[in-house]
This record gives sequence, C-alpha cells and structure tokens, in this order.
Amino acid sequence: MRAYTAGDTDVPLLEETIGENFERVVARFPLHDALIEAAPVPGADARRWSYTKMNDDVDRLARALLASGVAKGDRVGIWSPNCAEWTLLQYATAKAGAILVNVNPAYRSHELEFVVKQNGMRMLAAAPSDRTSDYVGMARQALAGCPDLRELVFLPGYGMDGLDAGDPQSDGELTYAELLKRADAVGHSGLKERMAELDAHDPINLQYTSGTTGFPKGATLTHHNILNNG
Repeated sequence: MRAYTAGDTDVPLLEETIGENFERVVARFPLHDALIEAAPVPGADARRWSYTKMNDDVDRLARALLASGVAKGDRVGIWSPNCAEWTLLQYATAKAGAILVNVNPAYRSHELEFVVKQNGMRMLAAAPSDRTSDYVGMARQALAGCPDLRELVFLPGYGMDGLDAGDPQSDGELTYAELLKRADAVGHSGLKERMAELDAHDPINLQYTSGTTGFPKGATLTHHNILNNG
C-alpha cells in the first residue's frame, strides 16, 4: 500500500502516467501551442509545435527508442543545453517506459563517466557542443569507458554553437535523424502495448545533484512525482 502526504486541496492527486496525461491534454487542446523554441539568432524563426504535432513527434521518437531495443526501466541520458529535443525526449522516454537521466550540461569528462557508470545508462543523447564544451569528444570518452552505454545519439545543432551533429565514427554513434528513421520498424500498436505496461508509480527520471560536495547523487522521480509537483 502506498501513502502520500498532501496538503489541503480541492484537486485530487493524479494517478496516471505522463504519457496518459499528455494524450489527454492533446485531445483537449489539439491545435494550441505546446512547445516553442526561441530563434537561435536575431532574424531567425522560432520552432513551434502544436499539441498534435508534438504528440506525433514524441510518438515517433518513442517508437524509435523501442526499435533500438530500449526496454522498460532502461536509462536514457540527455546531455545538452536547453533545446526542444530535450522536451521531446522527456515525453518519449515516459511513453516508452525508459528512465530519462538529466545530465548537468556543466559536467566534465570524469563527472559524465561517473554518472553513466553509476546508473547503467544504455543510450546518451548529446549536443554537439556548447560554448567551450566539446560534448561529442567527452561523450566518446564515456562510450569507450562504460560497457553498458551502447549508443551515442548526436542531437541536431539548432540553436547551438555546433551546427551539425558531426560525423558518427563507430557503430555505437548515430545522429538524431538516424535514430528517428528506426521508428518505421515499430507500429503505433507496439507503442500502445508498451504504454499499457506502465504504472504511475514507475520511476521515470533520475535527477542528479550538482556534485559540489562530492560526486553527484541521483534522485529518482516517478510519473506520480512529476505530475503532482508540476
């Protein structure tokens, strides 16, 4: 039996997964703006998603994760400045039942390797670069030193200093566009079957501390935690 302490409220706690909650909102506000990424430079266009468009992109990414062999409970990391793909991956991992590991963009190689090894990360989505940080180079070092980390996904460089993800150099590296192509191997029914296996109390996020007093520590969050604290 689970018990939660809650303050006085007229709204009951939500007992659903993030994927279920999101699809309920999509059905209610299909054409409303759901996600807007600011233009990277003055004069450029912002990127915008309606709820319907965002749900379509989330489902495609979730199906790509399934096609990549990502199982319920697998750790998928993201190491990047703020970008739209971060949001899409958060919802996609939630629908696929994977646990998204939010990696601090300020980490250096040794901190990244510690986090990847500690949680047994299976896949890491990384920005190409940001300011003076060569994410690709540091992520490649982590891939070499962490046996559980099977794939590096290089995010598109929209809004970042590295305009392209770079050229993958091994079988364990691919671009975000190449990852999305895998979605064709899994139908919508396959994703719905995975979503039906999930529970609101399943872990869905690992949020690491800054590590200022020692190595970073991971805090586990569930669908229930996130939805009811949002």
